[in-house]
Amino acid sequence: MLVNMSVKEFTEELASNSPAPGGGSVAALSGALAAGLVAMVCRLTIGKKKYESVEELMEKTLAQVETFQRSLTCLVDDDTEAFNQVMAAFKLPRETPDQKSQRSCAIQVAFKNAADIPFRVSQHCFEVLMLINDIAGKANANALSDIGVAAEASVTGLRGALMNVRINLGSITDAEYTAQKQQQANQFYQDALQIKNRIDQIIEQGL
Repeated sequence: MLVNMSVKEFTEELASNSPAPGGGSVAALSGALAAGLVAMVCRLTIGKKKYESVEELMEKTLAQVETFQRSLTCLVDDDTEAFNQVMAAFKLPRETPDQKSQRSCAIQVAFKNAADIPFRVSQHCFEVLMLINDIAGKANANALSDIGVAAEASVTGLRGALMNVRINLGSITDAEYTAQKQQQANQFYQDALQIKNRIDQIIEQGL
């Protein structure tokens, strides 16, 4: 599993001539790192007398963001496996009409899965970004730059994941599915930009 590799092993695997892991797994990892930073900031705030008024918020945020961290970490491997399933579908036999039909169906199923997984990554990254928005300017001021990096990483994960959604949509013949996913992706991205701009203002004011 990719997530059991050391950082050195993962980056070397990433740099190899294998197409997977690729951008989708990196997007999920970016989101997981963002979530990890948020968890750290919460822990650096909880128990501090100066921040007693927001302790309940920090504890609630910590519980939520750890869930997203675990899920995004799993999605690092899930994205690579989805790509492998697409490649496996293309290798299915196509000697007879039935085989061709089964192969085409398998390819479409695999491409939908390859779009669904990064879409889930984008959703989780968006949720992490909203949690950052909740605690920005309230958490331990000494960790303000960490909040800023978490926001950057969550948007990077979200945007990267949506790129992977869109590139897979191009191979899917289900027009209703592709239109719905495209619309949802566009809305996610626009909403994320608005939230990120607000966080940026808080970060700039506090630095």
